[in-house]
Amino acid sequence: MTELPYWAKHARSNWKYYGQKRPSFAIKPKKGQESVWDYPRPPKIDYDHRHIIVKVGDLIIADTTNAVRILETASPPTFYLPPSDINFEFLKPSAGESRCEWKGVAKYWKVESENHQIDHIAWSYPNPFEDYKEIREYLAFYPAKADCFVDDERVRPQPGGFYGGWITNEIVGPVKGEAPNTYL
Repeated sequence: MTELPYWAKHARSNWKYYGQKRPSFAIKPKKGQESVWDYPRPPKIDYDHRHIIVKVGDLIIADTTNAVRILETASPPTFYLPPSDINFEFLKPSAGESRCEWKGVAKYWKVESENHQIDHIAWSYPNPFEDYKEIREYLAFYPAKADCFVDDERVRPQPGGFYGGWITNEIVGPVKGEAPNTYL
């Protein structure tokens, strides 16, 4: 795709912060921490080789050391996991889609097993915009719906219900989704 659709251009024009200067209300990171206010817009692709596990109960849905983090101003990182490291035995396509002005149109996934039925547990971009082609078919999981771990640290979900960022001890905010949600 060479030309961005109108909806993407319009949404991109509404942002106030772009990661060039940390705002006064942002928490200053300590050694070993990252401020979401230092992340850029457009979002940055960051290859991450820590051990990532996604579980639902006793089911291991994903296990990888080849994740891709998307780092965007005001948001905790979103981890995208390669399809080769995902157990699709329990994952099925789910109805619905959403749009990201940076990555394109997302489709959703659900878990279906004898003991678990969880809709919209993950999403993926089958045809992302050119700048994000590295995450084509990778899946990102909602840590509010699955047990997600980064090097044995349990991930906390990004506030707000819609967003899928992964909060670990290395991340400081405030983050998009926290009230007041003026962090655009």
